[in-house]
Order: sequence, then C-alpha cells, then structure tokens
Amino acid sequence: MKKIVGVSACITGIAHTYLAAESLSEAGKALGIEIKIETHGAIGIENKLSQKDIDDAIGVLIASDIVIDDYRFMNKKVIKVSTHEAIKHPKKLIRFFTEEEV
Repeated sequence: MKKIVGVSACITGIAHTYLAAESLSEAGKALGIEIKIETHGAIGIENKLSQKDIDDAIGVLIASDIVIDDYRFMNKKVIKVSTHEAIKHPKKLIRFFTEEEV
C-alpha cells in the first residue's frame, strides 16, 4: 500500500491542526492510501513521524499556517498548503502524489 506522511499545524494549534489531519486521514482511507499525519498542536507534537515513516512514504504533505522545518524531508516530494486547503480538498492533494506514481 502506498503511504503519504505529513504535518499539520495552525496558528493556535487547536481546531484547524486536527481538522486538517482528520480530513487527510479520511481521504486517504477512501482512496486506499495509508496516511500518517504528525500534528503540531497546543499540547505539542503528537503522532511524531519516525525516519522509517518518512523513508517509506511516496511524498510529504505539509498542511500548515506556521513555518514547519522541512529539513528531515529532504529527497522527498513535498507539497505545502494551508490547513484550510487540506480541510477543503484532501483527495485532490493526495492524488497529487498518487497520480505521479502511476
């Protein structure tokens, strides 16, 4: 199964962080793509991505309204969008990676 990893974060670290992660996860399930999203919320980092998670992924989706250090994602296809974009169009974002893999 193809896998995408990502990070979600909003300015306050509350609603949009988790809504974006949930939207992407649900869209991944619907499309048959494994998704693991690390959240940067008000209580800190949750669901932290391991190096193996990153290595096994076909791409990285950063849905953030704040600056996220993307150094650990070097040599991966990375797209960066707002949390709003991830909430509204999660399947479109996931397809960006899967259609390029076909």
